[in-house]
Order: sequence, then C-alpha cells, then structure tokens
Amino acid sequence: MFSRNAFLVDIVQTSAGRVLKLGSIESGKLWKQNDVLIFNSWHWWLHTGIKQPWDFIEIGDEMIKDMDRLLAYEKALNTWANWVENNIDPAKTEVFFQGVSPDHANGADWGQPKAKSCTKETEPVIGSSYPGGKHKAEIVLEKVINKMSKLEAVNLLNITTLSQLRKDGHPSFYGIGGHSIPDCSHWCLPGVPDTWNHLLYATIIQI
Repeated sequence: MFSRNAFLVDIVQTSAGRVLKLGSIESGKLWKQNDVLIFNSWHWWLHTGIKQPWDFIEIGDEMIKDMDRLLAYEKALNTWANWVENNIDPAKTEVFFQGVSPDHANGADWGQPKAKSCTKETEPVIGSSYPGGKHKAEIVLEKVINKMSKLEAVNLLNITTLSQLRKDGHPSFYGIGGHSIPDCSHWCLPGVPDTWNHLLYATIIQI
C-alpha cells in the first residue's frame, strides 16, 4: 500500500483554509496492522507559493501563517515518533525511515563556490565525506529518532551523505518537458534512488 503524505502529519480543509496540523496524525489509521512501514519526509517542507499545499500551520491551540520550516519539520517528526511509540509493536512491525534526500543548489556546499546549481555537473564529489557537512534536516531527524524510548522501533536508512556526493545525479535542464530553472532536487532514473532501494532491500532481508 502506498499512502502519500509528504508531511507525515495532517493537512485538513477548514473554513479558514488548508491547515497543516503539526500535532495530529489521523492518517496514521491507514498505517496500522502492516508488517513493514517505510516513511520519508523533508523535500516538500521547503515549498512555498502555489506548490505549498497548506495556508496555515496549527501548533497546539495556535494558528499561524508560517514559521521556520526546519522547526516545523522537527515538531512534525516528534508527533510521528510519538505515534510510532504508541501504536507500533516492534515485534510485529518493522519501521524504516529513509533519510533526507538533499538538493544541490549551491556549489559552495561541495567546494565549488562559483557553481550556482547542479548544471553541467558530470561527476560525483570525490571521497566519502561531503564538504558542506551533515544536512541540517538529517541532524534533526537523527535527534528525534535517537530520543525515542523504543530505539529498536525504527530503522534509519541514512542515505543522505551518499546522495550529497552525487551532485551529478539530477535532471537539471533535461527533465521531462524541460525546465526554465535547473532541477537540482529530483533525481535521474535510473540513478541515486536505485541505490536507496538496494540498501532498503538488503536491510529487510537481514532482519
């Protein structure tokens, strides 16, 4: 079963507009009783304008127009972590969280300050460490998972660093239909996501 919820938490339609509820996961009802659950989030948290699928953010009893997206991501992850701990039996269900998929919009991150995007990048970053350091969203994700009381409940598939090294793996201007702005956040297929799937498969068959 594929359940598309890019934010993990709920987005509901109200008289005021679409509300992103950072403390609610009603959609979690669909996730129960599955043998394997694979979660992923972050990419859509940075979208604004017409690509943003909500109008307001709800935090507790407060409704706001916007907030720091990394902080919103962390609050949503904490809600998700609480849901997992209260609803999932690790003896019956394996839970995976795929790490953060990075973009390549700033060449300074990979040691080429003159590069403003992934355009014309044809080779990966050499070595096993990324010059720009750990992705800020991955740091938040690891923090949330590591403070869960049931650490064994979640398997973190840390695909972030290996993906950071692949500055050459994006469609750039060559995606379907072309792009007026280079696409440096999605990935070419076949490509980097195939590696993620191989790692997921290898992890599942070892459990």
